[in-house]
Order: sequence, then C-alpha cells, then structure tokens
Amino acid sequence: MSRLRMLQGLMATVILSAGFAVVPTVAAGTPQTFTGKVSDAMCGAKHTEGLAPAACVRACVQKGAKYALVVGDRVYTLDTSDQATRDTLNKLAWEQARVTGTADGATISVKSVTATR
Repeated sequence: MSRLRMLQGLMATVILSAGFAVVPTVAAGTPQTFTGKVSDAMCGAKHTEGLAPAACVRACVQKGAKYALVVGDRVYTLDTSDQATRDTLNKLAWEQARVTGTADGATISVKSVTATR
C-alpha cells in the first residue's frame, strides 16, 4: 500500500471514531416525555412513614429529598431548580404527571411538568 492510501485510511478511521463518540452525547441530550406518579427519591414507590402517600412525598421533600417520578418499576429522580416547577410537583404529589426533560441514567433534568387526567 502506498503511504497516501495508508494516511487516507487512518484519517477516515479517526473521523469516524470521533463521529461515533459524539452520537451518544447528542442522543442523551434529546428531551423525552415520561408519564408516572410524582413521588420522592427517598421513598420511591413505597411510602412507609405512616402518612398518606401524598403527605409522605411532601414531608420527605421538606426534609431534603428530591422529587421523583415512578414509571412502572423505575424511579427517576427529578432535577430542577425552577420554583414554579417544584410548586407544580408539590401540587401533584402522588398523582399522575407528564414530565418532559432530558434523562441521564436514573435522573431527569426537568423542562416541564403537567398533570395527566
């Protein structure tokens, strides 16, 4: 093989490898919509404080837990710094909600929250 062909092959490999490294990052940044019950990250799907589930969610969040969304068997921690969003989550404690945001493992960076009926 000539040096030019080897260099072209090497450059193609480097460019393709860089492209594949970027694809998962772009896919992870795509907003998705999740539907489930608003809970807290401490209790998840099971509330054991002897309170009604909605009251338990509010009590745990007051103690420092983050809000969570129970979707089937999965519990996603909801990450938001927006007070209006936290107020909406407080109103929807232990009710069905639709959360739009970017998922990263078991955490959703929340863009919006709406009640589902």
